[in-house]
Amino acid sequence: MKELHVDVAVIGGGTAGLGAYRAAKLLTPSVVMIEGGPYGTTCARVGCMPSKLLIAAAEAVHQIERAPGFGIHPQGEIRIDSREVMTRVKRERDRFVGFVLEGVDSIPAHDKISGYARFIDDNTLQVDDHTRIVAQRIVIATGSRPSWPAAWNDLGDRLIINDDVFNWDDLPESVAVFGPGVIGIELGQALHRLGVSVKMFGVGGAIGPLTDNRVRDYASKTLGEEFYLDPNAKVEIMQREGDKVFIRYQDLQGKPQEILVDYVLAATGRRPNVDNLSLENTALQRDARGVPIADRLTMQTSVPHIFIAGDASNQLPLLHEASDQARIAGNNAGGYPEVTPGLRRSLISVVFSDPQIAMVGSTYHELTQKFSACGCFDIGEVSFENQGRSRVMLRNKGILRVYGEQGTGKFLGAEMMGPDAEHLAHLLAWAHQQQMTVDQMLDMPFYHPVIEEGLRTALRNLQSKLKIGDAEAERCQCCPGD
Repeated sequence: MKELHVDVAVIGGGTAGLGAYRAAKLLTPSVVMIEGGPYGTTCARVGCMPSKLLIAAAEAVHQIERAPGFGIHPQGEIRIDSREVMTRVKRERDRFVGFVLEGVDSIPAHDKISGYARFIDDNTLQVDDHTRIVAQRIVIATGSRPSWPAAWNDLGDRLIINDDVFNWDDLPESVAVFGPGVIGIELGQALHRLGVSVKMFGVGGAIGPLTDNRVRDYASKTLGEEFYLDPNAKVEIMQREGDKVFIRYQDLQGKPQEILVDYVLAATGRRPNVDNLSLENTALQRDARGVPIADRLTMQTSVPHIFIAGDASNQLPLLHEASDQARIAGNNAGGYPEVTPGLRRSLISVVFSDPQIAMVGSTYHELTQKFSACGCFDIGEVSFENQGRSRVMLRNKGILRVYGEQGTGKFLGAEMMGPDAEHLAHLLAWAHQQQMTVDQMLDMPFYHPVIEEGLRTALRNLQSKLKIGDAEAERCQCCPGD
């Protein structure tokens, strides 16, 4: 058995693992990275990049279908060659993965340990049956994986996850998507627009990450006008029948329906990959899901020399968050015992549906919890249905809700569905991180005609409701929910 003694051991070779390794390496040469599977990132292999390639193909079809609204009539029937679609998706996906692997190849071979690590104690890792590593500091960056109810395993190869979609050579005729979250909405809508019969089922009424009922209801209605979507479905039977899956459910009117589909796509969430690390052999404090509890500013766990980053941390499973956490965890592991807080940016998330869904800063749910006793925040709203630029482009669907604090006039957050929401969200995230007030935001330039004029309307609506002044600010600061 080989034994290594190192300053820092990083468990995982994805976005967070690679980032933590590089950050720690700047502070100490004695760093190893342990990876049991293929190197590369979820984003490049099966996540954000291949999904956007599929979405781009679906948008191309949708643009042609919308053309008659402008008086432009393409000749003949639209022909979708799904083999060509998937060939491009996989070709470009492999290209993105290649860029990641080029970076991995530049890492010295003796710093890369192949195998799956588990804890022997707070400082010792066993990698498969070949290497024992004694590390002064450890970074857990093991990522996450899709999860679904165990009973669904009876569906065999008719049960798929997003990873499987990007290995298809051709597109199927029909798919039932379970879970209208980010992955489910993006893939479900894209498959529908590429000619696949899609039915989407959810539980509890959730749509994407939205917490504002007004925006969530609008999103459910808008998406439901394009393909079947029941965010609170009642599925009575789901079982395999040959090469199909039989599903009996109650439709939106409460009537029983039966369908046969080629695949069931499980988009029912992800779980952190920490269950096979033998964390019970450590002194780590863990949450109800078994995930080590960490300070979000330092990524330090209850065991001072152990840090965690990325999806494994169960904080916010987004690539830019994983990168930030990796940098913080790697810096602190490399420089330990000196531990310093890292920059945590304002929260921003985007669902690349059409219209897009986005959230910035504090959510509606968080604000209603925080200010439950005094109602010290208010809401500005705009509809994109009659917004000038949106109507010009025939993309006039959407709603934006912005939140501001009474007394200070500070911008707190936003939830939205609308055209180019990804760009609106970035503007709002920058304003939120700079802790701007609504008045300061309205002092910024707005060109004409642009979609951002809709944002200005929402901010003006919010401005008219805010009570600015010391007395109001004092009342809100004394709110028990703060």
